[in-house]
Parts: sequence; structure tokens; C-alpha cells
Amino acid sequence: MSTPAADPLSRERSHLSASRAALRAMREDVESLDIGDVTANWVNAQILERQIGERIKALADLSHTPLFFGRLDYLHAPGAERAEGAGGERPRPEDAYRTLHIGRRHVHDANGDPMVIDWRAPVSQPFYRASKKDPMDVGLRRRFGYTGGELTAYEDEHLSDPAEVAQASKLLQREIERPRVGPMRDIVATIQPEQDEIVRSGLGGTVCVQGGPGTGKTAVGLHRVAYLLYAHRDRLARTGTLVIGPNRSFLHYIEQVLPALGELSVRQATVDDLVAHVEVRGTDDAAAALVKGDARMAEVVRRALYAHVTMPSEPVVVVRGSRRWRVPAYEVEEMVRELLDRGIRYGAAREALPQRIAHAVLVQMERSGEAPDDRVQDAVARDSAVKAAVKTIWPAVDPAKLVLRLLTDADYLAAHAEGVLDEDERKTVLWARAVRSVKAARWSAADAVLIDEVKDLIDRTPSLGHVVLDEAQDLSPMQYRAVGRRCTTGSATVLGDLAQGTTPWATRSWPEALAHLGKDDAVVEELTAGFRVPTDVIAYASRLLPHIAPGLKPVASVRENPGAFEVRQVGGDRDVVAACAESLTHEGSIGLIAADARIPALAQALRSAGIDHLAPGEETSHETRLTLVPASLAKGLEYDYVVLDEPQAVVDGEPDERTGLRRLYVALTRAVSGLTVTHAAPLPAQLS
Repeated sequence: MSTPAADPLSRERSHLSASRAALRAMREDVESLDIGDVTANWVNAQILERQIGERIKALADLSHTPLFFGRLDYLHAPGAERAEGAGGERPRPEDAYRTLHIGRRHVHDANGDPMVIDWRAPVSQPFYRASKKDPMDVGLRRRFGYTGGELTAYEDEHLSDPAEVAQASKLLQREIERPRVGPMRDIVATIQPEQDEIVRSGLGGTVCVQGGPGTGKTAVGLHRVAYLLYAHRDRLARTGTLVIGPNRSFLHYIEQVLPALGELSVRQATVDDLVAHVEVRGTDDAAAALVKGDARMAEVVRRALYAHVTMPSEPVVVVRGSRRWRVPAYEVEEMVRELLDRGIRYGAAREALPQRIAHAVLVQMERSGEAPDDRVQDAVARDSAVKAAVKTIWPAVDPAKLVLRLLTDADYLAAHAEGVLDEDERKTVLWARAVRSVKAARWSAADAVLIDEVKDLIDRTPSLGHVVLDEAQDLSPMQYRAVGRRCTTGSATVLGDLAQGTTPWATRSWPEALAHLGKDDAVVEELTAGFRVPTDVIAYASRLLPHIAPGLKPVASVRENPGAFEVRQVGGDRDVVAACAESLTHEGSIGLIAADARIPALAQALRSAGIDHLAPGEETSHETRLTLVPASLAKGLEYDYVVLDEPQAVVDGEPDERTGLRRLYVALTRAVSGLTVTHAAPLPAQLS
């Protein structure tokens, strides 16, 4: 009988305790830093204090999150340079690296020797990619099972032992199927080889991930951000990173993933947040939004903007002292045409024109024997005559006023949309009533994107180092352009599923979308292995694919558990509430998803039954686990058990059948462990 000291589980628990103690010591070391003698001024002190504060947060020990989740035993030491990675572990004798514990962040002991290796380090990669076929010099891969923060089990794979038969990991399955309460969690312990390949792809290129429900595309995108911040921290610290989601509920759901991986500096936003130049108080009907979101509108607003530029009809006369310097109209016209031909931003050209005129005056001064310098040129550029000429030739333009005129003046729109939009399309986007001012206008989300386009034509939008765009299939071409402006000199990770596009302008193909984004050379990867949605549930939902996305492969669930699945005919809302009560007898989160129009009635039925519920974006707890979800907000969310109310009502809630069936496909695929479909009306024929 083995002694406790020889028991592998006891040894691993001891290593976990020692690692937690080492992490606390690392945090205490940072907290004890005295910056009084190393800061030259208060500005430096403020910056250093902020950096120290961020470091302290990053070193937090989350009690219910495993500090390490795996271990690698190499046949040969991988080398200090691989184990060191970007975490800064100090080199040790070669044989010291044969056994490595893999976790969410780097932890070292008092001597600087690593106790836990960051999952993003090169030496950690075999944990995700090694196999019997290619063991990558790994003799043993060990996975750990946890209950809360306590290590309770382990599972070994002897990758270099030909006698051992490869088997599916029970701990991996258990982790994937673990009940979900609260916000989305990371998948760092369960990343699959095909996912890891995307996560670790380089910063220089844009990657587009087509992934069906439950394939982990959102998690892959977030872990890719964490990996890039690890591998290119200095560069991305300067240029910034951004995660773009479809709505606030979704962003709230995913907001804890990156902090759990030690990354606290990534900004999150919706597309509407990026283009919030005016207050959005109105909505467009589907036809108007479709035209406003069309990429052709970029040409319409460009024409309208540059139509403000006029050719000079009079010379520019500058008076300095007793001398008058005259720049002929034809010469100024040449300057204007040259600036137009160069294709530079409207605002940059407007700033360059007075300097061009001033330079022409200086040339005349030099020919007359004067010796002007740069200060004289700047003074001439600021001369009232030059300013007046520039104001007339190349006037300042307010982007919102320009868009407002296009949307309210039929003749103005016709003049600039000629050959681009037909008459019916122009009538579709015109507002029915005149508006007195920009502030009085009831702007729509699509209008704000048009204003953003004009703003970028005038002054270049700053570019970030990397942008993650999730649920991208729902963006219009003009929205893709708005996102693309934020990463013109950086790269992007684009995530989506063509089958889940639920807007009238939903993406038809990824190459087309990537062209609007300005990333034609992006690599498109497809994830087809489903880890979240049970087999029976995804098989039922996939009946819709031939009707909503004929070219896409169905997701193949790799779950051993087929999941609980039932289609139940009901007599009314009371039976729907009863189905929710049954689901609440299981552990985990519950989602009641229904057509938007059905939400008030179901909310009242739940209250009458004494069942507390939340709205999307509100965090579930062990006391309140049921969320009432409008079908329009279900995308990207997941629940252990889902009750889907009236599928036909979900379809009927959309402007056309294809969009309605896509909305239904989204709703059907939100479950992790079980789905109950309740209906009083007949089911859509496509589900037969």
C-alpha cells in the first residue's frame, strides 16, 4: 500500500499549495515596492503606480480557479529558452525542465525558478497538440480535475508508450460539461489542437474563424488576444487591443474571460459604441437599413464631401508691409487639383493648401531678392487673405450636417448618388420630414455609421494593433468598413457563423466581408467539432441548415453525452413555466428563450408562479439561475438547460422566413446539457 508521500495526488496537492504560496509572495513583493526614490516627477509616479496596480491585480489568486490544470513530463529537457517564454522565468540546469506544470499564469519561487508555466509559453504548446502520432518529445501528459479550487483527480496519458491505447479524456469531457453559473469562463484547460493552431497564429495576419454553435469560436478569439498580448506585449501596449461584440449583454457575459487569464487592459465595445458621434434615437425599417449599410454609400458620401471643394475664380493677394504678393487663380487651381489627385484625407489637404499658397508667395519673395524663412511662410499661411481663400475653396465640413442633408434633401442626394443608387433606393433612405438641426434629428444606428465614414474621409481614424470582431456575420458592409478603419495598420480576428446571420444585410460569404474590412488576404479557418451543444440537440437544429445556409457543414458534436432533449406540446404559459421548474431541478444555469413579443406574458407567468428570473446581461447566481431571454438577444449566450418557447413565433418575429429560421437556429443551439422545446402552435415545417 502506498504511503501519502508516494501518492501522486498528494504530491500534486502539495505542489499546488506551494505554488499558491509562491504566488502570494510574488504579489506581496509587488505590494511592498517603494517607488519614492525611483520617480523623477509626479507624472512618472502616477504611471508607475498604475502599472504596479495592474500587476497586483494580475497576480490575484482566484480561489475557485485552478492555478494549474496540467503537467508535461518531457523525455528530454526542452531547454531554458523555451520554458522561459515571455514570462521571464530564470534559466535552470537542463534537467530541471523535464517536469512542467501548465497554468493560467507564470508562478516562480523565491529563487526565481518556475513552479507554474504560463499556458502561452512555447514549451506549453505540446499540452494542447501532442498526440500518440506526434508526441512532441512528451512522455507523460497529466490533466487535473478540480472541485472548486481543490485538486481532486488526475488523468495520465503516456504519449510515448506504444502499448497504451489512446482514449478520450474523461476529465476533459467533465470540464466541457461542467455546469455554467455566472459569466462565460475560459477554456484554457480544454483547448483542442485545431483551436490552439488559431490561438497561436501570428500577429501579422488576420484570421477569420467560421464556426458553428458550440465550436468555441468566441473562446478561441479571446484566448488569441491573451496569447498575442503575451507574445507581443510591448507592441500591443503601444497600439492597443479591442474586442467588439454584438451587444452589451454579450460583452457582459464574456468580460471575465481575459481577466481570468491575467489580461486586464483589453477594451470591449459594440460597433455602435465605436461610431457614437451622435445620439441614436431612431430606427430604420429593413429596406432603409439595407441601403444605408450597402458599401455603395461610401461613394455617395465621398462625392458629397468633395463636392464642397471649388476651383478659385480670383487670385490670392497677400499684403506684407508695403508689398503686395499675388498668386494667380490658375496657380491656386493647380495646387487644388494636385491635392485632389493625391487622394489624401479631406482635412489633411485643407491644412496643406494654405502652406502651398504661402510657399508660392515665398518663391516670389526670393525672386525679388528677399530672404524669407519658415517663420515667414507660416505667417503668410495664417494671413487673412489666405484663410479667406481656403475657406471658400476648401471649406470645413461637419460630418453630421453633411449626412443630414443627404437624408433630407432629395435633390442633393440625387446629385451625389447618380449612377450609384437608383430612384427607389434614394426614396428608401430619405427621411419623411425635414429636420431643423443635427441635435433634433432622430438618428439611426446606420446613420451613425455613415457619419463615421465621413469623419474618416476628413481625418484618419487611429488604428489599433489588434481587433477581435465577434458575431461578425450580422454586420453590414458599412459596419465592416467602420471596424476596418480601427485596424488599418494592425490585424484582426474575425469570428462568426454564416448560418446565424439574422439581419437583412447578413454576410453572404467571408471573402466578401473581409474585402469590406480591408483584409482581403485574411486566412479563413473553419471549426466543425462541437464541444458545447449535445449530440441530439445539434442534430435537431441542423435540420434547418439546408434552408438557411446550404453550403455549410453541420457541426459534429464530440460530446459522449447525447444530452437531454424533448419536444413537448403544451396547453399554455403555465406548462412552459412547469418546464422551467423541471429544468431548475438540475444543477446549472437555465435559459427560457422566446420570441421578443412573448417576453412580457412569460415574465408575468414566472412571477405568478413565484419563480425569480433575470434579464440577459444580469449575472446568474446559485440563488437565481433562470434568465428570460428574448430571441433577438440569445446570440452568443449559453445555458446548461434551455426551454425554447414557440419556435414558430420566433420565426414569425422576423421580417422574412430565412431570417426567422436563422434566429430559430440560434435559439435552438444555446443549450449545454439539455433542451426542451415547448409549443402550442405547430412547429415550423423545416423542423419536421
